[in-house]
Formats: sequence, structure tokens, C-alpha cells
Amino acid sequence: MAIIISKNGQNAKKIEKSTFEKEDYLQKYIYNNPESIPLYEIKEGIQLLIVAREFPTSSGPIDALGIDKDGEIYIIETKLYKNSDKRLVIAQVLDYGAALWRNFNDFDEFLRIIDNRVIKKFNVSFSQKLKEFFAIDDEELSVLIENLKKNLNDGNFKFVILMDKLYKQLKDLIIFINQNSRFDIFGVELEYYKHQGYEIMIPKLFGSEAKKEVGIASRRKRWNWESFSQQQLKVLGDKVVEVARSIIDFAKQNDIQVVWTSSKRGSFILAFSSESGNKYFYPFAIQGDGMIGWNAPHQGDVSPAPFNQPEKRKEILLRIKEISGTTVDLGNVNGFSAINFPIKLLTNKKARGKFFKILLWIKETLI
Repeated sequence: MAIIISKNGQNAKKIEKSTFEKEDYLQKYIYNNPESIPLYEIKEGIQLLIVAREFPTSSGPIDALGIDKDGEIYIIETKLYKNSDKRLVIAQVLDYGAALWRNFNDFDEFLRIIDNRVIKKFNVSFSQKLKEFFAIDDEELSVLIENLKKNLNDGNFKFVILMDKLYKQLKDLIIFINQNSRFDIFGVELEYYKHQGYEIMIPKLFGSEAKKEVGIASRRKRWNWESFSQQQLKVLGDKVVEVARSIIDFAKQNDIQVVWTSSKRGSFILAFSSESGNKYFYPFAIQGDGMIGWNAPHQGDVSPAPFNQPEKRKEILLRIKEISGTTVDLGNVNGFSAINFPIKLLTNKKARGKFFKILLWIKETLI
């Protein structure tokens, strides 16, 4: 299969499908880009945090171990079609699940290993990373950890097999197991194209045809404008509500995505699409406590270019500093407390105009 790439409807080029030379590259790609796994087809609004690569078990290392906001555990195995043992991949992932369940009845030891891996990669503890990545408070963190413990103790895992090509027998086997057992197994076929330094991934999910009810019933409801403005912002006054509404309207007019969270305090995130279209940058959260939060530390150096550079993220802080009334810590670019930015400051039209210019600058600067 080939794809056609053009710019402004001209100079169309036919790009042939590329191949992954090594499984190691595919593992690294998934580790750094978990959003390339289309789990949103089985679980709305999912964010997947890959907490460890080559996670050790008595049956061998798990390629990638992921966790979502509900404390669900994802065992991810990557395999190339040319690999001679690809037909054993179902047995392999189930064996990993059995080993994980059997070897880690000591939950503290499980957390200790993950904590060491997370500190090594992100320079923060596992608990702090969960709070930052999912934008949750201490209470929500406790619920997530309890769900994680229960899922581990019960052997309740989600298995994801990711390959450059899924053969028909494997697809049939995945559907058969999902229909006739308590296991949830999903296959992802990842088409890969390369063009002028860009990588294009087209993921296709299999196994959701027979999916069971995914997730935990106690999952928080996602906010929307009606609930956010009436339940959270109303107590801050009509002017703050008007500012929040104007930010949403401006974002929609300028192709900036508004992503609602399910956090306890309520918030929406401004998400900017990179020019390549396969990554988002989300530096600001408009929060129900009346503050504009510095959200960039969620991504840090894995932000899309050029904001993967700390100095470039610092430029955003420098521009925020120009808005009268804000407090900015330029030496804390990777800290959530880098800005103190009440929404009410933007009731001033001049200040709001400066903020909107910052949003446009971010959009235009993304590569």
C-alpha cells in the first residue's frame, strides 16, 4: 500500500510503505509515543502512561508496561512480521501476565521497581508522575493506586500486541479469545511511512469487535462547558465565566483544540497540533479554581519541537511575564508552579489580547 502526500493541493508524491528493520526501534517508538496505540477506540479519552520498558518478570522482560488513569494495567508486546516466533505471541503475552500476577503479590515491590524506572526516565517519583501526567490530586491518586493494586492482585490485565503486519490467523485468535474468555487482547497493526525526515504511522486496532466492558464504574465524569461554568466558575463571578468562554471561542476560531478533563476541580486544556499532525503540545490548563495552570511539565522534553527544548518553553514564560499581575519563575520551567496566573487578570481586554497573541505564537512556532 502507498499513500499520497501533497502540499496545498500540489506536488503530490507517492510514498511507499516502509519497514521497521529492528523490533528495538518499534519498542522505543511506542515507549516514547504511547498515543500511537489507538486505545481510544475501546476507551474514550484514554491517556496511557508507559511506566517501564523491558519490565522484568520470571518469564522474561515485558516490552512495555502501561497504566491509565483508572489504574488499568497494559502489557504491550511488539513483534515484527518477519520474526519467526510471531505465531507464539499470544502465548507469550499471557505468560507475561501470569508471571506478573504470580511474582508480584508484594505490591510494594512492584511499586518500588516502577518507581526506580520512572525516576530514571522522568526524574520524578512514580506518584508525582501520575499526578502530573493525569492532572489528579492526592485523593484521586489514592484511588488510582488502589485500583492498580486490585488489578495486579486479580491478574486483570489488558494485553496489546503491536506488529507491522497482523496475519489473519492472529486476528481470528484475538477475537476468539475475547469472546470466550475473561481476557482482553488487542492487536495493533502499525503501517509505517518515511518522507523527508518525517515518520508517518497509521495504526489499526483489532479485537474491539468483541470487547468487554472496559474500565471501572467509578470513573469520574468528564467536564463540559455547562458543568464547568455553572459548578466551578460561577462562584468566581460572571466576568471570569466570560473570560473562560472567550478563551474557548478564540481556540475554536484558530484551530486550537479544547480538551476537557475529569479532574476533581474541573479544567480544560488547550492543545496545539504540531505541523506534522501526529503530536500535540498542551502548555495551559484553564482550571476551576480560577487559575491558568502551567501544564507544559506534563510533557517536558518530549514536547513536540521546538518546545522539547527547555529554553523554548522558557520563551512562553517570558511572554506570560509581560501580562500585568502574573508571577513567573523563569528558573522553574519544568515545575507546575512556574506561573501564578489568575483567570481574572484577563478581564482586562489588553491583557486578554496579549494572552491570545501568545497562543497564536505557540501555534505558529510548532514544527
